[in-house]
Amino acid sequence: MKIKIINPNTTWSMTREIEESAKQSAREDTEIYAVSPVTGPDSVESLYDEALAAPGVISEVIKGDREEGADAFIIACFGDPGLEAAKEVTDKPVIGIAQAAIAVGKLMAPNFSILYVLDRSQKIIENVLTLHHAEEDCCSIRSVGLGVLEFEDKEVLLQALLKQGKRCVEDGAECILLGCAGYTAFAKKMGQELGVLVLDGVVPAVKLCESLVDMALKKKLWAYPDAK
Repeated sequence: MKIKIINPNTTWSMTREIEESAKQSAREDTEIYAVSPVTGPDSVESLYDEALAAPGVISEVIKGDREEGADAFIIACFGDPGLEAAKEVTDKPVIGIAQAAIAVGKLMAPNFSILYVLDRSQKIIENVLTLHHAEEDCCSIRSVGLGVLEFEDKEVLLQALLKQGKRCVEDGAECILLGCAGYTAFAKKMGQELGVLVLDGVVPAVKLCESLVDMALKKKLWAYPDAK
């Protein structure tokens, strides 16, 4: 089984971190490879960034489907940019990390909160909740106040996540979803510190892809002629 992860941010250090986290959670017979599109924003932190990211995501899905023999795809950005369009260009599973985190969060807890990057990114989170019909399940969404390109100091980032994570618990959240693929390495530590379930989206997406491929599930949606 071959799973292609697409990080819409053209930030290769983050892409490698995402790939490593995914490999640690994958089965031995699952091949994981992660890429960043050639074109797109340095980081996805606004609706404008999302619009710029979608074409690169779709191109990488087409490439993986037609040329690389990928069996499933993961969009490693919590806004799930290009998700619906990407489903039109392949009959193989395409999972967004927000989609995966929300689905598993709903299965595991009566509610959740979401931690995301910057205040200006709030509309991205609101839109993804609407896309996945999860508005009523969400207690709160809280910004950690650090942009994607400010993730180099991991201890500063962890402390910012824990600070806002505590506020999520005060909001009544019994589960916290990490609203950025760059947070994937912190889920276990945060769960231990906060005493609630903390989910990143990358690991659930990998396990969902494995299950869907195992079940040989494929679907065909209406697609543009040049995408067939």
